[in-house]
Amino acid sequence: MTMIALENELKGLIVSALLLDDVTPEQIHTEGALFGEGLGLDSIDALELAMAIDRHFGVKIQAEDENNRAIFRSVKTLATYIAAQRRAAAPAGGVAS
Repeated sequence: MTMIALENELKGLIVSALLLDDVTPEQIHTEGALFGEGLGLDSIDALELAMAIDRHFGVKIQAEDENNRAIFRSVKTLATYIAAQRRAAAPAGGVAS
């Protein structure tokens, strides 16, 4: 899966998992902030999104991870984290999709 495809899939997951009725995946900026002045998500949204990422991509984001603020900064940083975790979990000589 290309990074652009992963980012687009992640945008769709954000909209569906968080029930963002007034936002479409196309309206989410890849490098825009997800929290605060950006998309306006809050800490409960972060927990729900982390669970959705685990279910959808098989990637766990621990609540106590000190890097969470950086991981959840934008769609791009989330996609980068997911791709890195999937590569790390791929069997030697295998390719993660």
